[in-house]
Amino acid sequence: MTVTTQHYPTLVPSIPHEYRRVRDGDVVRIGAREWEIVAGFGYSPEHSALYCANDRLLISGDMVLPRISTNVSVFALEPEGNPLKLYLDSLGRYEPMPEDMLALLSHGKPFRGVQTRIAQLREHHRARLAEVRDACAQKPCSAADIVPIMFRCKLDIHQMTFALGEALAHLNLLWPEGALARRTGEDGVIRFSPA
Repeated sequence: MTVTTQHYPTLVPSIPHEYRRVRDGDVVRIGAREWEIVAGFGYSPEHSALYCANDRLLISGDMVLPRISTNVSVFALEPEGNPLKLYLDSLGRYEPMPEDMLALLSHGKPFRGVQTRIAQLREHHRARLAEVRDACAQKPCSAADIVPIMFRCKLDIHQMTFALGEALAHLNLLWPEGALARRTGEDGVIRFSPA
C-alpha cells in the first residue's frame, strides 16, 4: 500500500449515508441566508456554486478564480468530451450577477468583479484556441504536441497531467465545431489538422 492510499482515508472520514440532491435553480437555506444553486459544467461533470442575491455573495468554488484559469480537462472516462465548451457556456450563468458581488472561492482571496474576470477568462481561452488552431495548421498535432504551445514553462508529472487534459479540451472544442479534423495515425496517435 502506498503512502497516498494510506493518507487519503485520513482526509475523508466516510461517505455520507444520505444526502439532499440539489439542482440548478434550487434554493437552499443555510443559516440566515438563502442560496440559489448555480450549476456549472466543464470543470467537473456538475459543479454547484451558491449565490445569495440579498447579500450579493457568490461561493464560486473553482468555476471563477481571480488569478488562475480553472483547469478544464478531457479525462479518459469521456475521451470525446467537450468540457471547454461546457465551461465557457456555464460562465454565462454568472454574467447577469451584480459586478460588485463578492466572490468566495476555493483558491485565493475573495474578490469583486466577476464579470471582468469572466471577460478575461473568455479572452484567455480565445487566445489559446487561436494558438492551437495555428499549430495544427502547420502540421497535424497531438495533445502532447500542443502542451508546450499552451504551457511554456517546465512541468512536473502532476502538472503535465493537467496540461495534457487542457490541451485535449482545446482540441476537442475545435474538432466538433469543424475547425479541426481528428485522425488516428498508423502509430495509433490521434492528431488534429485543419478540417
